[in-house]
Amino acid sequence: MVPILINYPEEMLRVRIAALKDSSSAALADLQKMGVLHVEEAKELSPPEVEEIASRKQRTRKAIQEIDEILDSLRGVREVAIPPLTTPMEPADAISRVDALKGRLSSLLERREGLRTRINALDASARFLEALALAIDVPLTDLRYTGPYLFSRVIIFPREATGPFLEDAGDLLLHRVDVQSGGEDVIYLLARVHDRDRIERTAANLGGSQLPPMDEDMTLREFNTRRRTIKEELVKSLNALENDIQAIIEEQLQDIVLYRDILQGEYSRLDILEMAATARYLTVFEGWVPRDGIERVSSEFSRGKQVFIDSRPPSPHDNPPTKLKNPGGIRPFQIIVKLFSTPRYGDWDPTPSIAYFFAFFFGLMLNDVVYAAGLLLLAAFVLDKLVDDPHAEGTRLFRRVLVICGVVSLAGGLLSGSFMGDFFERFLGIPSERLALARTVQSMLSQPISFIALSLIIGLVHLNIAHMLGLIRGLKKRNTGIVINKLGLFTVQIFGIPYLFHVMLGMDLLPFSAQVYMVFGYLLVLGILGIIIGSFLQMGGLGSIFWVFDLTGILGDVMSYSRLAGVGLATYYLASSFNLLSEWVSSGLGSAVPGVIGAGVSFLVGVVLLTIFHVFNLLLGSLAAFIHSLRLCFVEFLLKFYEGGGRDYSPFQIPQQRTVLVGRKS
Repeated sequence: MVPILINYPEEMLRVRIAALKDSSSAALADLQKMGVLHVEEAKELSPPEVEEIASRKQRTRKAIQEIDEILDSLRGVREVAIPPLTTPMEPADAISRVDALKGRLSSLLERREGLRTRINALDASARFLEALALAIDVPLTDLRYTGPYLFSRVIIFPREATGPFLEDAGDLLLHRVDVQSGGEDVIYLLARVHDRDRIERTAANLGGSQLPPMDEDMTLREFNTRRRTIKEELVKSLNALENDIQAIIEEQLQDIVLYRDILQGEYSRLDILEMAATARYLTVFEGWVPRDGIERVSSEFSRGKQVFIDSRPPSPHDNPPTKLKNPGGIRPFQIIVKLFSTPRYGDWDPTPSIAYFFAFFFGLMLNDVVYAAGLLLLAAFVLDKLVDDPHAEGTRLFRRVLVICGVVSLAGGLLSGSFMGDFFERFLGIPSERLALARTVQSMLSQPISFIALSLIIGLVHLNIAHMLGLIRGLKKRNTGIVINKLGLFTVQIFGIPYLFHVMLGMDLLPFSAQVYMVFGYLLVLGILGIIIGSFLQMGGLGSIFWVFDLTGILGDVMSYSRLAGVGLATYYLASSFNLLSEWVSSGLGSAVPGVIGAGVSFLVGVVLLTIFHVFNLLLGSLAAFIHSLRLCFVEFLLKFYEGGGRDYSPFQIPQQRTVLVGRKS
């Protein structure tokens, strides 16, 4: 049966799979290929097995980290197809090949790091060496020397720290040269080796930093003269080395990605093995399998394999994971529900109602043919460039949410005749009434008062659906407080609204006599008493105070839906204002420059302005429609009856994607 407002997650079974020790690895590999078992922690393994698995995990993790380090050296981001395996490759073989590749690259990577360090040291020390060269000219090696009796250093101090340093350690210095560079003091010092620790510790405590060592075989002044040339040579060497590294990685890129894929699967298997329960001769795997997948597991292990399977429904104390099962058109909105909270297993899944109302609210607020078409184009061609993994399940579902919302907006725009606000009426003289497929819809959505009234009616219906679901939930759970509270709310609305209009505004919404309206007044009081009693039963003493918020919340919650009209009208009027502004600017330019040139300039400027303005309004309107639809569905709807608090079903499986993104963005 197709769900109307709510659905239920898929039924799960608790499964225990016991395999002989010799066949446990094969059984685990089969489970990974099937991809239906949500693994739970079982009993501990024996100490020797735990040690062996931990050792294999460590080797595998190290190999994966080495691969990641190699791929981090790759320039740019590219999509790499994982090559199919013609013959199975053992994880140990993949590890040995990774080690070989790492050994081939390690010396190059070390040299690259050394060159980068030297270049950075050149840049960091340039101005200090220039200042020091004005006072002395010694070999660079003498600036940082450590011998059996003496040592030398160049230390840079903040100006205010120089005095305290000299007061504390000045008597230990055999020789020093002081120069200034900007707001810092550069001190070249010579002292005894046995005083080095105290001198360096004192300098560090006062914020002094030592000048990095320079390996060039030349004097200080000669180095300053040739520093630019030295840096250019280092950069040239670094670029050549980088090209060699890139060539090696590019040459084996597909293999590297394949090794990582194999090792990640192996690491996942070892992780599950570590959690598996163990007996003397058996290895046990436990977890959850959807009811429609248990036959697949049973048939796989019934074909002559020494594996035992036991399955049972969850007990009241179990907490199974939640696997949602919604039809294709509704399924994308599962990500909206999960933004709020994953449904608890066996509880309601509100995805169907969220799908209807979210798409409807979004379409009512955007409600423009051109903007809807732009949103569809953004979902199709731009979204992939804004996310890290375009192939992820969440990205695919979010794209479908945008497409569905865009189609609803497109339908609303066609019914109301909205094309970039009043674009056709302003520039082509075609009124919106002629473009609208439904004159009633066009009239209702173009008038602020009627649009607001429609929004409030929609809000009243939406809220009462939520309260009705809350009432049903209270009946199912036999929660007297919720039942009485919800019945009181319905009574206040059904009888209180006509009574208040009759008494306060002199308007009779229903064709009844004054005596009937008097009865409505008594029922209104009864409904308020129901709200008070229900709140007291739910919250105790606090309920005697918080019932007021239940009562006033009816009006506040309904008024919250006026945002539908606010955002919808703002999108339309902003588009119309942009049309008017573009017309003013382009016509002004056309008047200032007469002739064909003026007409051409006027047209081009108008097109550019219209494009910029309406792209901005498309993005702003889409974002506002999305945020306010979320707000109405979460705050005004789900909070009335939905609890959530579940955990996602995450089966142990081999990833299905055959392409991955590697490298890093430059």
